[in-house]
Amino acid sequence: MKMEKDYQKSGKEKVVLAYSGGLDTSVILKWLKNTYGYEVIAVCVNVGQKEDFTKLKKKALETGASKVYVMNVEEEFATDYIFPTLKAGGIYEEDYLLGTCMARPLIAKELVKVAHKEGAEAISHGATGKGNDQVRFEAGIKALDPTLKIIAPWRIWDLKSREDCIEYASKNKIPLEVTKEKIYSRDENLWHISHEGGELEDPWNDHNEEMYLWCNPLEKTPDRGEVIEVSFEEGVPTKLNQKEFDPVTLIKKLNKIGGTHGVGVLDMVENRLVGMKSRGVYETPGGTILYQAHKSLEKLILDKDTMSYKTEIGKKYGELLYDGLWFTPLKDALDAFVKECQKEITGTVKVKLYKGNCKVTGTQSENSMYSEDFATFGADDVYNQKDAEGFINLHSLPMTIRGLKKANKEKNMKKKVAASF
Repeated sequence: MKMEKDYQKSGKEKVVLAYSGGLDTSVILKWLKNTYGYEVIAVCVNVGQKEDFTKLKKKALETGASKVYVMNVEEEFATDYIFPTLKAGGIYEEDYLLGTCMARPLIAKELVKVAHKEGAEAISHGATGKGNDQVRFEAGIKALDPTLKIIAPWRIWDLKSREDCIEYASKNKIPLEVTKEKIYSRDENLWHISHEGGELEDPWNDHNEEMYLWCNPLEKTPDRGEVIEVSFEEGVPTKLNQKEFDPVTLIKKLNKIGGTHGVGVLDMVENRLVGMKSRGVYETPGGTILYQAHKSLEKLILDKDTMSYKTEIGKKYGELLYDGLWFTPLKDALDAFVKECQKEITGTVKVKLYKGNCKVTGTQSENSMYSEDFATFGADDVYNQKDAEGFINLHSLPMTIRGLKKANKEKNMKKKVAASF
């Protein structure tokens, strides 16, 4: 293949590859060497995926990497990416909890860090030209160092499908666990695991529950529900069942508990940034529990106007993350708003898990705006119900005026009709 002009080497002859050890990045590693003669430095960023990193490192070296970095950033991922998104209520198209999106800017940050350390001239990734991740990786890289070249093989090579990649791997003796019969594309991290491809490409097909890696199918969940308590401090989850845990451990424990009860499975057709629709199945058990609990605590504490406006913030936050715009002034400004309105989001939420359901059954907080004295249907001395009449008169004044005008208009019309006879 003819070398693209944009990727001509300048003398450093090093490229940093975002490496997962899966089909695409294993083929890309070999392809970068075969096509360009680059020295390839593989970088695997551990954001919580279940992986044998010793085996992965060995595979990368055997495939041709000159050096392999394994960067463990689980704690940073939880503290600086997951929790800010949770506090913002970031969500995409009302359903997706942004598991893949949150990890990409952090991975981009680590790739740039290694590129600087190694004096590499380029960064390569395995995202396809049809997907969102190409935007997320490259937007992050450009924000942090726009001088680095970016090589996206799926946009320039002759391989057109994962089947082609399997053939390439076979010819180049790259060991793979993927087969043409079992060809799901998966992304896993601390927050979720996603599944794409295979029978999912037809939205009429039921997804095969055997694909689940975290959650039990409903038929295999316990017949008895489980009630748990999650505690928050300024919007950040800190305790499970009154016991304090570090962020990573807390999320992992909730993933296990939620997965046991089949909580957090989402089968979704979504609008990709590049314009097409795609279908994915997401398992986000711990995240689903935390979102439900956090939202319920906010409803107990925040006033109506703040809650309403923050809902819009969460929608915009989700769109920014989905579109790869983490490192932007608008995202920083939204974080400032969220930080302010989370100052009083401290309290505990009871959640019942049963057969895929995540039901909040109780909330409590010293900052609660709920007052039984005011809300009671019984006798009280703090609320004069007669005051409601004046409030209703003022609240409905525009409708009253409109109604009067309409009535007068109809009355005048009747007079004109009567006069014409």
